[in-house]
Amino acid sequence: MPAEGDETPKQSRGFGGIGDARAYTPRGRTVAERDQRTRSPRAGRTSDPFRPALQVLDGGQPPRRGRPAAEEPPGKPEKKTPEKKQPPRSRRPEVEDDDEDEVRPARRPAGRIVADRERARTTASRPARTTAAKPARSTASPRTGKATSPRTGKAASPRTGKAAGTRRTVSGPRVDRAVRAVAPEPPRLANSTRRLRVGAVVALSLFAMIGIRLVILQVAASPEEAQRLVALRKDRLAEVRLPAPRGSIIDRDGSVLAHSVEARFVAADPGLIEDPVNTAAILSPMIGVAQSKLEPLMKPHKRPDGMDARFEFLAQGVDISVGDRIAAMKLPGIVVKEDERRDVPNANLAANLIGFTGADNSGLEGLEARYDSLLRGTDGERQFEIGKGDLNKPIPGGFEKYTEPQPGTSLQLTIDSKLQYEVQRILAEEGKRTKATMAGAVVIDVKTGEVLAQASYPMYNAAKPGDYTPTEREDAPSSIVADPGSVHKAFIFGAALQEGLITPESTLTIGPAVERGGYRFQDSHMQKKGTKMTMPGLLAYSSNVGTILIGEMLGKEKVVEYQRKFGLGKSTNEGMPGEAEGRILEPGEWSGSAYGSVPIGMSVDATLVQMAAGYAAIANDGTYIQPHLIKSMISGKDGKVTGAAQPLSHKVLDPGVAAQLREMMESVVDGEGATGTQAAVPAYRVAGKTGTGKRLIDGQYTSANYGSFIGMAPAENPRYVIAVSADVPKGTGGDVAAPAFAEMMSYAMLHYRVPPSSTPAPKFKIHP
Repeated sequence: MPAEGDETPKQSRGFGGIGDARAYTPRGRTVAERDQRTRSPRAGRTSDPFRPALQVLDGGQPPRRGRPAAEEPPGKPEKKTPEKKQPPRSRRPEVEDDDEDEVRPARRPAGRIVADRERARTTASRPARTTAAKPARSTASPRTGKATSPRTGKAASPRTGKAAGTRRTVSGPRVDRAVRAVAPEPPRLANSTRRLRVGAVVALSLFAMIGIRLVILQVAASPEEAQRLVALRKDRLAEVRLPAPRGSIIDRDGSVLAHSVEARFVAADPGLIEDPVNTAAILSPMIGVAQSKLEPLMKPHKRPDGMDARFEFLAQGVDISVGDRIAAMKLPGIVVKEDERRDVPNANLAANLIGFTGADNSGLEGLEARYDSLLRGTDGERQFEIGKGDLNKPIPGGFEKYTEPQPGTSLQLTIDSKLQYEVQRILAEEGKRTKATMAGAVVIDVKTGEVLAQASYPMYNAAKPGDYTPTEREDAPSSIVADPGSVHKAFIFGAALQEGLITPESTLTIGPAVERGGYRFQDSHMQKKGTKMTMPGLLAYSSNVGTILIGEMLGKEKVVEYQRKFGLGKSTNEGMPGEAEGRILEPGEWSGSAYGSVPIGMSVDATLVQMAAGYAAIANDGTYIQPHLIKSMISGKDGKVTGAAQPLSHKVLDPGVAAQLREMMESVVDGEGATGTQAAVPAYRVAGKTGTGKRLIDGQYTSANYGSFIGMAPAENPRYVIAVSADVPKGTGGDVAAPAFAEMMSYAMLHYRVPPSSTPAPKFKIHP
């Protein structure tokens, strides 16, 4: 401000004075306003805390409370120039230095900055000259009354006492412009991203530590510690087996042959039984198990794995009424739960085929054993955690695992229950009449290979299998091996017809007997030497001599080849377990006598099923179809029906040859004096063959006769083949088997409503 009385106007420098310069801020606010904003919380909300305010330097030096100004590189001091007054600027004001008369702009031009930098580089290596500032005296001006400098005569600064315009010399390079001091930055706010990253790292570290610890406990632990943990776990778990419902066995029409019914099982928990001896004495007569067998199960004992036994079956398949009575007693440690028992509604119907199950519902014989894995399904299981001592009960909310049992698959057989019943009845009557030690019968559908009936004698009750011997429970058609005898001759005649060695009109000269390998083979119907017979005649009289001669025409290789084509020498795999394969002599095994014995079926081992399947090939126009007992399988889960695998088949004879052979075989039933006349069926043409052989037991032939008859009807278009055999003290196939065949075939024709033959049987000549 001008002094009083000084009317001379002075040019404005753009500020009211140094105070105004210091009050300047880049945002147009005064220092006072900034201080008020800093003090006021409300004002601070609109401020920019991250942009420092500009400060005006005093004499090129930072304020006493500020940071020291940056020094420029030393250089030559500038020469003093006359003071030039600059016009005031509105946007970039100049800063007045109270130590100098000259006024410098707040920001130098770019050219000046470049020059300063260049001068600093050229003078950087020179030593800096320093001059000590001499104190100046101040005197009062006579005109203004203010203090003046004795050297310059200028007014001294009221704040510092120095004369205005006096240059202050400092060590170091000269400061050409005011240095703007930067205020300290306010503290930064917290970084949320960084905190999230740190938190994630900490969490992952914790999870990693837990995972490593689990691995150490489960993998890296010692075997002893692992065994201890397993033992502790097992000791606290109780296991209860949940039996799966066993599949049923039904016939081709859905009639039940064997199924499971509801029952009860009785089990014990040895850890809870207080008096094993007394408890065993109470239960023994009720469940039918000896007390001596019950006591060890009821007393505390170890399982094979070394753990305490907590569950033992005492009886399964117990009647519901008996199980309810035991449950009502509430014996400590005795458990009665739902179970099932195998039931055979028809007792002995197809019992030799079906077989039976054990106490645990597992198949032991017959189809029950062969298809046990399908029928039994998969048992379920219940595991639950129990307490100790008096709290030895399931813990509510404790560990519990329940595995649902999977029901077994039901089997649908090709068996016809009604036909099976009649075949069994007829076979049993004939067996008793002929005093047979064993007998069997098979009925086959020639078009499909399905076994419609398969019976054995003697029969047994499958509901009480323990009352019968293993021999009485055998399925004779699939397990009994014997020399088929003369029924084998049909295969030799069919092979000779197929090879073109004979025709139905051919004749053969035979004599009373032939000798091969030192053995004499003769006919039961003795013929004079040089007698000629027709092919049907040789079959009708079952000529051994004629068949041996035809076999020699074929040769041993062809004989064996056709034996295999007709299904001999290997099991049919019809479905029965333990089916015998039989045996045929390989060409290299033939001896001299084999040329006589093999063609007439004396050195051949075969089952009745194998022989019946071979005859079915003749009836089916020369095509062999594998016999089978399984028609389909029914899932226990969803009831889905799955058909059995397609049976194997192959060609044996041409259809024309098979028809010729069938017609020749009719002479066995219709020919005068033939061996099979008792096999005739009224209103139907029948073709077949009788046979009488021997059973081979332990390498020795028995004294009994193994008589058989295998035939088909109607002969002109066969539908069914029935094979019957019996081991009798005396008699031939025509005497012991042909009558049973006739009765069985008659029932089958009526049962399936097969029309009678429309044409009569041909007339046969025995001699040409």
